[in-house]
Amino acid sequence: MKQIISHFTDDDLYKFTMCCAVIDNFPRARVKYSFTDRAGFVYPEGFADRLTEQIIMLESFAITDEEIDFMKRRCAFIPHWFYNYLKGYRFKREWVTARQDEQGHLQVDIEGSWADTILLEVKLLAIISELYYDMTGQSANLDYTSFYQKTYHKAERLLDAGCCFSDFGTRRRASFVAEDTAVKAMKDCSLAKDWSGRFVGTSNVYLAMKHDLTPVGTMAHEFVSAIGGMYGPQMANHIAMNSWRQTFRGALGVYLYDTFGWDIFSLNFSEDFANLFKGLRVDSGDNREQLQKIVEKYRSLGIDPKSKQVIFSNALDTDRAIEIQKYAQEWCQPSFGIGTHFTNDFEGVVPLNIVIKLTAVKITEAWPFYNDTCKLSEDDGKHTGKPEVIARFLAAINQNADVKLS
Repeated sequence: MKQIISHFTDDDLYKFTMCCAVIDNFPRARVKYSFTDRAGFVYPEGFADRLTEQIIMLESFAITDEEIDFMKRRCAFIPHWFYNYLKGYRFKREWVTARQDEQGHLQVDIEGSWADTILLEVKLLAIISELYYDMTGQSANLDYTSFYQKTYHKAERLLDAGCCFSDFGTRRRASFVAEDTAVKAMKDCSLAKDWSGRFVGTSNVYLAMKHDLTPVGTMAHEFVSAIGGMYGPQMANHIAMNSWRQTFRGALGVYLYDTFGWDIFSLNFSEDFANLFKGLRVDSGDNREQLQKIVEKYRSLGIDPKSKQVIFSNALDTDRAIEIQKYAQEWCQPSFGIGTHFTNDFEGVVPLNIVIKLTAVKITEAWPFYNDTCKLSEDDGKHTGKPEVIARFLAAINQNADVKLS
C-alpha cells in the first residue's frame, strides 16, 4: 500500500504554530479528539484497517534539516527552541483508534498529550480523504491535466478581481497530487503578468517549500476550544490571545474569533489585542454581517478598520470570493483562504465533508477526569459537541440560540 503522507511538513502551518503555543503555555495538557463525517458516508469494508496501516507508517517520520531551514527562513516568528522539539518528535500509533460500525461508518478517536496529538488532525483528514478515493476506485479517474487548467482559470479570475488569496485545502484534498497541482497552477498564473490581486501562498508547509511560497495561517478553533474546556468559554478568547502574545511576542497574525461566537469574543477583544493582531478571520456566519460587526468593533476602539486584515474562509469558491471582494474592500483589507474548492474539484467526485474536533481536555495528566468542550458556530446547524455540552456553554455565555448539531 502506498504511503499517502510522505513528508513531515505536509501539514497546515497553524498546526505547528498552535503546537508551539501549547508547549509554551499548556505543556501538561491532555486532550481527546473525535472524527465526524457530516454527510454520513459509508466507507469501504476494511477502510479502518487500511487507515491504521497509514497511521503506523507515520511512526517513521522525522522532520528534515531542509524543512527546518525553510521554516526558519519563512516563519521567523516561530521561536527557534521549537525546532529542537520537532527534531525529536515521533508519531505513535497508540494515540489513535480507528474502527467501523456494522454499516461501515468510520469512527476515529485520538487521545494523548495535547503537544503530541495536535499534529495528527490535518494529516489524518488528508489520509482519510485520499484513501477513500483510492479504495472506491475514484482516484484512477482524476484528470490532473484538466484540473490544472481549471485551477489556473480560477486564479485568473481571482487575481483579475483584485483578490488576495491562499490555498487552505490540505484537509479535504482529493490527493497530495491534487493539492500540489493546484498550488503550481496558482503560482504559475500569478507570475504570468502583473495582476491587481495576489496569490499569497499555501497553508501547507511542505508545498510552500516545494514551490518557494510563503506558508500561511495562524490558528484553528481547537486552541480556543481547549482553553474553553479548561477555564470556561467566558474568558477563553482572552486567555487564548494572551497565550498567543506570550509565545509570539507581537508577531501574532490573524485571530480566529468565532469558536464561541462573536458576542463573547467581542467582550474580550480589548484595544490592546485589537492593535496587536493584524486582523480577524471570518469562518462562519453571514459574511456581510460578520464584517459589519468587525468594522463597528474596530471603530469603537478608535482603530481604522481599513488598516486591518479580514480573512474570509467560510466554504468559499471563486464566485463567492469575488463577490465578497467587491464590498469588503471598502471596509478593510480583505483576503481569502480557499480550501476544498481548490484541492478537490474534479468532475464526478463528491468531496468528503469531514472534520476532527477536540472534544475534551484536562490541564494536567494529574487530573482524574476530562472536561468536555465544544465549538459554537455563527452558522445554524454547525455547533459541534455533545448536545448537553453545547447547551451548557451557550447558557454560560448567555447566548439565545438553537442547539443544533452539525
